[in-house]
Amino acid sequence: MSTTKYIIVSGGVLSGLGKGIAAASIGHLLSSRLKIIPIKCDGYLNVDPGTMNPFEHGEVFVLDDGGEVDMDFGHYERFLGIRCQSKWNLTMGKVFNMVREKERRGDYLGKTVQYIPHVTDIIKDHIYEIAKEESADLVIVEIGGTVGDIENELFLEAMRQMKEDVGRENIVYVHLTYVPIPHGVNEQKSKPTQQSVNLLKQRGIFPDIIIGRCSEFLTKEIRSKISNFCDVSPEAVITGLDVDDIYEIPIVFEKEGLAEIIHKKLNIYSPPDLRKWKELVDNIRNPKSEIIVAICGKYTKLGDSYASIIESLNHCSAHLGCKIHLRWIETTDLEDASVLDGMDGVIVPGGFGSRGTEGKIEIIRRAREKDIPFLGLCFGLQLAVVEYARNVCHLNGANSTEFDPDTSFPVIDILPEQKDIKEKGGTMRLGAYEAILRKGTMVSRLYNSDVISERHRHRYEVNPEYHKILTDNGLVFSGTSRDGRLVEFIELPELKYFVATQAHPELKSRMEEPSCLFYGFVQASLRSR
Repeated sequence: MSTTKYIIVSGGVLSGLGKGIAAASIGHLLSSRLKIIPIKCDGYLNVDPGTMNPFEHGEVFVLDDGGEVDMDFGHYERFLGIRCQSKWNLTMGKVFNMVREKERRGDYLGKTVQYIPHVTDIIKDHIYEIAKEESADLVIVEIGGTVGDIENELFLEAMRQMKEDVGRENIVYVHLTYVPIPHGVNEQKSKPTQQSVNLLKQRGIFPDIIIGRCSEFLTKEIRSKISNFCDVSPEAVITGLDVDDIYEIPIVFEKEGLAEIIHKKLNIYSPPDLRKWKELVDNIRNPKSEIIVAICGKYTKLGDSYASIIESLNHCSAHLGCKIHLRWIETTDLEDASVLDGMDGVIVPGGFGSRGTEGKIEIIRRAREKDIPFLGLCFGLQLAVVEYARNVCHLNGANSTEFDPDTSFPVIDILPEQKDIKEKGGTMRLGAYEAILRKGTMVSRLYNSDVISERHRHRYEVNPEYHKILTDNGLVFSGTSRDGRLVEFIELPELKYFVATQAHPELKSRMEEPSCLFYGFVQASLRSR
């Protein structure tokens, strides 16, 4: 295809409707013959979400290139089977940085720098540059936030202008809204959608397709009403159905005929091929077994904080036909690790800071002593080492210098290259790094390789001064950096499953190819029943 096509996905009524999943699902439907590039535009002034608390923004998703990006990129990668780039996440903080740099260089030739055209031109030029660099057949641009938010006005204005740049035949506007069914009324209501579309039209964007998020399939009557009031054809009013599992959304969209509508509007043809996808979703819907897994952390009140972990477990469910019941354990005020009684497995995920660490350490000790399958991720590896140092190596008071700088036994210490860094944003050990696996270990068998690559996000490491005492006391370093300094994987081979990694393998797990560490963990949890 000689001309790049564009799909713009916006949202209205309220946040959290699932624009990212909708955009990823559209991409999945059209990916059989097209090279698709997703771009996310976020209105916040942070350069990236890396410095945000998970309660503020949910999980920070880390890419191979070290970019810290919006969690929707997790959906893009999982649904499209691609490796995204940090350049594809365009925040208003990045945009204003670009404008300022151009102004300081004198690129504007003395002109007054204004939101329109200078900021909107930056946005459009950035999108066109990505499309050209990637030789994209189709670019899907998701606009974060809700129509009416002041933060995304410039992004919406840029999207409006794009139809003149690329031609109306090369761009489709998709708007996601909410169709409630008020309790006691039992009738689908179109007014929120009408008002949201009116707000969008006021900004000069007239949607081609409306996706109505609803707990039921939209009725013929409500489709007709939305069609009449919003100037779209009835067949272009699509149900965004509430589902138990997000991987059902492409199947719903296919049933609703969304791919065919886009084919006609953009004059493209890339038929959906969901045969394997449907088989995996069916395994999730109809499990043959079940387990209970505890996730122990300090952000447990917001599931989005651990979105990729949840999805990695879903991928295992799809391949093993196993229902995984999650038990969220807040470790901040944990008094008794007996909360693990009845659990088939336990995960200690990544995190920062001292809050909840002693509770996590007790959880890890209980898992080790009771031989409950355990998977530690990033901070989870560090705390597993602290627990082992204290209770097996008898280094009383062993700790991480992150939250006890004066500990007598700093088994976890800051990476040398991090010691003089003052800025917080984008300065950790970030992105994909190679690890050398020790032959004959459980980890090497799971990966079926001696050299692997996983993504990282950390500032601290297992202190090399304590490598010998830890290994002399039975802790197996099953993977290290090529120079042997950084411990990437640990395990206790005599237990059913006691594995931890300094990496974040959940970030590369896919529906079609689950993370092998998670897969092995779920298998062990099933065997422990």
